[in-house]
Amino acid sequence: MNSTQYIENPDIVLIGSGIMSATLGAMLKSLEPSLKIQLYEVTEDLAQESSNGWNNAGTGHAGICELSYTPNLDLKGEVDVSKAIEIFEQFEQSKYFWAYAVRNGLIDDPKKFVNSVPHISFVYGQEQVDFLRSRYKGMSAHHFFSSMQYTEDRETILQWAPLLVSGRDNLPIAATKMDRGTDVNFGALSSSLIEWLGAQNGCSYATQHRVIGLDRMVEGGWSVKVKDLNKGRIFRTNSKFVFIGAGGGSLPLLQNSGIAESKGYGGFPIGGQWLVCHKPEIVEQHQAKVYGLSPGAAPTMAVPHLDTRIINGKKALLFGPYAAWTTKFLHKGGSFFDLPGSIRCDNIASLIKVGVHNIPLVKYLMQQGTQSMNTRMKELRNFYPDAKNEDWELIDAGIRVQAIKKEDGDAGIVHFGTEVLSSSDKSISALLGASPGASVSVNIILHIIRENFGHLLQTKQGHERMVGMIPSYDKNLVDASMSEKQASLSEEAEKSLQLV
Repeated sequence: MNSTQYIENPDIVLIGSGIMSATLGAMLKSLEPSLKIQLYEVTEDLAQESSNGWNNAGTGHAGICELSYTPNLDLKGEVDVSKAIEIFEQFEQSKYFWAYAVRNGLIDDPKKFVNSVPHISFVYGQEQVDFLRSRYKGMSAHHFFSSMQYTEDRETILQWAPLLVSGRDNLPIAATKMDRGTDVNFGALSSSLIEWLGAQNGCSYATQHRVIGLDRMVEGGWSVKVKDLNKGRIFRTNSKFVFIGAGGGSLPLLQNSGIAESKGYGGFPIGGQWLVCHKPEIVEQHQAKVYGLSPGAAPTMAVPHLDTRIINGKKALLFGPYAAWTTKFLHKGGSFFDLPGSIRCDNIASLIKVGVHNIPLVKYLMQQGTQSMNTRMKELRNFYPDAKNEDWELIDAGIRVQAIKKEDGDAGIVHFGTEVLSSSDKSISALLGASPGASVSVNIILHIIRENFGHLLQTKQGHERMVGMIPSYDKNLVDASMSEKQASLSEEAEKSLQLV
């Protein structure tokens, strides 16, 4: 996947080779084939940070099993499922685009990045059981989740996921299940899309190249300063539009751009780790992604789950994530000076206030990062009571830099979702934040295209091309009248992706 090819003065420069840059490049080239696009990646291989298969859970986040998307009670005392419905529709867009990519040769084999894996929510204790029952009532009433099953019966849960029940105490338990969930290797998906992009006329990508400067040009667009890490050579290229999709590296580049929209933004890095099991006799007993409730001060991205993972054709079990305090912004190539180096006059007040307001979160992160293997295994046994220490190993799970907005500094808010910034002149965009970003990448990129390349969508040809990529474009699948249409589009996409 190494490449050192260049397009001089392209229309678009993409920074970073993760799922966001890959999706934006592929969608724009499909929308307007004449565009010249250049991608730069600092690592030797593509998609080695947050999109890498082992640096995220690989859950096709569709709101099916993630209890953090349904945290609040509505006015009637029932669980509010509106966020889960929103996430489901956004994931449908991703699924449709991936199916288009398979049918049109952007991806040669869907099995390299996506597989069918049931999604299960699992709870224990009467209070949690009552919560899940209310959640099921609200979700199953919507056509997105009409196939969801609910049970408090241990024998049924034993059939769904044996590891959850064997050796368990007598506390009440409950689970919901939908069979049409997915396991996604976002690193493999990103690599496929970028390799396709690099083979198109007027497009290329270069690995081991770091973007070290962004200077606005008087005539419009950007002068992009790039360092070839192999040769030590520094050069510049001009571009009409720049997309900063560098994960944890996005904030420093955004600050370097100097655009007004970047003022006041800060970053709150959170590290992570997984427990992983490769033993076939254990792995083969579990075929599901099982999510539980977040403990105490845990951020939403640290909700515990026991997952089937299929990476490079090999199946494993993953549990976590265990969050950790860090000052690095990147897993590979990051520095402990990343956080202090991001402090500016315009964001220091927000960062201090966020730190003060989130002392329990900081304590939680520090405790998580220093806990023993026995403590980690104790949490795993809440899901898998018979788990043995010797069957599991601890691995790093990458770093997520959560966004802090100036206007929210007084409230001490850390944004655990995904933030998109674009300049007023529509010449640069940046993406900050994390979950459920990768799963809803197509929806996020659609927002960027509408905001910065809206003229491409206003032509009849452009609109037709977008509908070809995303058949639900300009449609509201949430509405009950669209239930049959949504079911039909979903089934067609799943056939193309070999999920059914």
